[in-house]
Amino acid sequence: MAGIPLSGTQHILRSGEYEAAVASVGASLRTLRFRGRDLVVPYACDQVRPAYRGATLVPWPNRVVEGRYAFAGAEHRLALTEPVRGHALHGLGTWLDWEAVGKDADQVTLEGVVQPQAGYPWRLTVRTVFALAANGLTQTVTAVNESSDPAPFGTGPHPYLVAGTGTVDDWMLDLPASDLLEVTPDRLAPTGLAPAAAVDAERFDYRTPRRIGTAEIDHAYTGLVRGADGLATVRLTDDTGSGVAMIWDAACPWVQIHTADLTPGDPGHRAGLAVEPMTCAPDAFNADAYPYDAGLRVIEPGASVSASWRIAAIG
Repeated sequence: MAGIPLSGTQHILRSGEYEAAVASVGASLRTLRFRGRDLVVPYACDQVRPAYRGATLVPWPNRVVEGRYAFAGAEHRLALTEPVRGHALHGLGTWLDWEAVGKDADQVTLEGVVQPQAGYPWRLTVRTVFALAANGLTQTVTAVNESSDPAPFGTGPHPYLVAGTGTVDDWMLDLPASDLLEVTPDRLAPTGLAPAAAVDAERFDYRTPRRIGTAEIDHAYTGLVRGADGLATVRLTDDTGSGVAMIWDAACPWVQIHTADLTPGDPGHRAGLAVEPMTCAPDAFNADAYPYDAGLRVIEPGASVSASWRIAAIG
């Protein structure tokens, strides 16, 4: 429709020194700023969202390998939305135009319906609330199974965090996670779970905060160390100690970290660090194929599941 930006209807939120813009296409966090400083890699209002930047991922985050899985005795095959690697990537809600069903100056509630379709024959009504407060931006996702059969489910966000000036190479990462999901180098298909320090400590182990440098990461972590409040926190800071944190609770036992390694010269190349709390592991729809707990959620008919996370400024 004429007059609607390419990224969809815009919802501008303000609270104290925070300001955010949420775009309706994909229920995407388009901008988040604190005192005028970007906390996530932004994109323009009248721009097709670059890849999955800031999108809400439902009914699965990350990949379903080859788009194939079995559930409740039936075989399913999803469209391959990551054609180069041959997987179904980041769910079915990323290009939906989510409807605003509640709006205040500091928060917005968006609703999207995942309709039954080839590869995912369940109907989900998903609501997500973006709420700004003095402690940052909290996003909560709640999915209700409107079908007559149990439905497999997972969710997570896809922001690229920004610590300050420079690129990923310049920033310090504090990642309190001990275990790394190893993947094939070409297709990023999971192969097994191992201690990050044993796989490659220099590249993958950030339990002691240090500079990322030239390390290339596109891996999921678990074995999260949480505070006394039960929260896991990933911190990304620059040399001044200023930066950004992602905080979440036990609803997400996994987190994907991606150093945004694109084609050199691409403006998004290593411009931000993707930090994606996830309710389940990559390829969790094939949970029975793995010897670890992939965290797949199953929503009974009429029931719901929720998860939330928060992005906050440091310094």
